Amino acid sequence: MKKILTLNNISAQGLERLPREDFEVSSECSAPDAILLRSFKMHDMEIPDSLLAVGRAGAGVNNIPLDRMNEKGVCVFNAPGANANAVKELVIAGMLLACRNLCQAWEYTGRLSGNDAEISKAVEEGKKKYVGFELPGRTLGVIGLGAIGVKVANAARALGMNVVGFDPGISVKSAWNLSADVQSCSSVEDMMTRVDFISLHVPLMDATKNLINADRLARMKAGGVVMNFARDGIVDDEAALAALHSGHLHAYVTDFPSNLLMGKPGVISLPHLGASTHEAEQNCAVMVADQVKDYLENGNVIHSVNFPEISLPRATEFRLSVVNENMPDMVGQISSVLGEHDLNIHHMVNESRNKIGYTLMDLDKAIDQEAVDTIRQIKGVLAARTL
Repeated sequence: MKKILTLNNISAQGLERLPREDFEVSSECSAPDAILLRSFKMHDMEIPDSLLAVGRAGAGVNNIPLDRMNEKGVCVFNAPGANANAVKELVIAGMLLACRNLCQAWEYTGRLSGNDAEISKAVEEGKKKYVGFELPGRTLGVIGLGAIGVKVANAARALGMNVVGFDPGISVKSAWNLSADVQSCSSVEDMMTRVDFISLHVPLMDATKNLINADRLARMKAGGVVMNFARDGIVDDEAALAALHSGHLHAYVTDFPSNLLMGKPGVISLPHLGASTHEAEQNCAVMVADQVKDYLENGNVIHSVNFPEISLPRATEFRLSVVNENMPDMVGQISSVLGEHDLNIHHMVNESRNKIGYTLMDLDKAIDQEAVDTIRQIKGVLAARTL
């Protein structure tokens, strides 16, 4: 029986994908084969030697120490696109909150007092302070055209907005799904000069740290709106506040509150609600549970952030999985060990990604433990197991 450790509450719909006769799922278990989590920070956690896979029920993996996982040959999965609709809807809500001054208007009515006639009079006198603007004809810039960015761009087009996008690494799948009316930008600088709104959908890394900074904000049209529902740190918050204070920026909508931002005029800060819907939590949990289950049982890799993608239909019942450092002659050395033990490879696939090489092979008969142990001793092999 395989052991699954949960570090956060995982949707029951996801856990149901792990049959109880084959999987022991618990928030407290020793020597787990896999870990399922959402936002738990694993960086200070001791990684069990038994661990084969980590499943993040969401898109970002900043809370997982990928370098340590690579060193141990642990496959890390995420759930790209499972929460895309939830984030898309929040981006649309963010645009409406900003352009119609809804938060300020809500606060204004919450402070009203008196009888109904007095309140009605105050409403008519005060509403002129919250006059907003409409979305059709305005231009939205989308940085990052993955599953979320594409949905945001298409939804904005459906609302009558002009949309421009920037993503030098856009996938073929995303390009097919993107509305043909979305125009491309050659750079972030190019985009900033053209947009009234900007929405960010990229991971946080060195290249995206403070991606929206003072220089780029200065290029944006006056009265613009910046929205960050991606990751804290992608927008330079101090630069955004300065642009708000000068009147150059109309609003800054962020899912990442801080002492610097809270209570500041023009800032709409939300408590990291991007993927916080029941549907998104269910979708993420189901996707990542299926991926981890398939990897543990069959060695297939779908939606991993550190392993190459591999899907090999079973040709025999005797399967071997080997994870190794990406270096020359690994397949040759593995094959030599198999030959020494009179084992024939019926079907095999080998792929690499960055520092990781991964091999799945179906053999003509069962491999004994001595052969597996010998493969594990090959320099550069990180993990080997039978399935």
